Amino acid sequence: MKRNLIEYLLPIFGYIAILIVGGIIVVISIEGIPLLSKYSIIELITCKEWRPTSTPPLFGFLPSIISTFFIAFFSMLFAIPLSLGTAIYLSKLASPKLRSILKPTIELLANIPSVIYGVFALLFLAPIIKKLFNLPIGLNGLNASIILAIMSIPTITTLSEDAISMVPKEHELASYALGASNLETIFGITLPSSLEGIFASIIAGFGRAIGETMAVLIASGNSIRIPRSILEPMRPITATIALEMAETPVGSDHYRALFLLALILLFLVLSFNLLSRYLKSLYRRKLYG
Repeated sequence: MKRNLIEYLLPIFGYIAILIVGGIIVVISIEGIPLLSKYSIIELITCKEWRPTSTPPLFGFLPSIISTFFIAFFSMLFAIPLSLGTAIYLSKLASPKLRSILKPTIELLANIPSVIYGVFALLFLAPIIKKLFNLPIGLNGLNASIILAIMSIPTITTLSEDAISMVPKEHELASYALGASNLETIFGITLPSSLEGIFASIIAGFGRAIGETMAVLIASGNSIRIPRSILEPMRPITATIALEMAETPVGSDHYRALFLLALILLFLVLSFNLLSRYLKSLYRRKLYG
């Protein structure tokens, strides 16, 4: 009886999760899409000016979209080498005792609140960047990219380690039998065999970086213009929504523009997550048929 009840309830929990995601998309769409009756989506995405209080108001999404990808891209430049190096070391080189210490420590990074990361970027990283590059302010895209890289390391490392660990031992043993060293086997056999899984982990980390709010809000400098350098202050989509939503009249064009920005961000994050899952499933089918 209990077993039948559990089997009946478990699918319901899955459907509830789907309904929640669908409900979020519907609510955001209802609030944001009416703005398209006044402005075309091409006009909104290509406009370079964000002046919601001017006459007439200008709702240029381009600066926020470019800043979002700017910060996320540079964060991946920092995070990918560190994460992959850590994943290789944990799965193939570290002793069991050292691995039992390092792995929980890295996973702990994912549980630290984002506001703590933001304060760390504000008080520690910003003064270093300001002095190192002789800048008037240390709150800029580089600061946000570094802190996002640190926040993405647990995601990329954990998923990459899983992908590396799933490579059949027979492949590695065959490499050793032919006289290859440990490093030659890792870089010649293990990493190429786990490439799809590693790529999926990078996409998941990229999606994590795009969707982060509080740390980026504190660290990026919040200048809503098209950046020309990573050393300039920026304001990504998440920071724009967080800063302006509370002071925006409900139902105004400004209000609907923020919801439309949120809808664009939501589809960006969902797209990267779905792509990551697809690549991971493709990798599993490649391994197990």
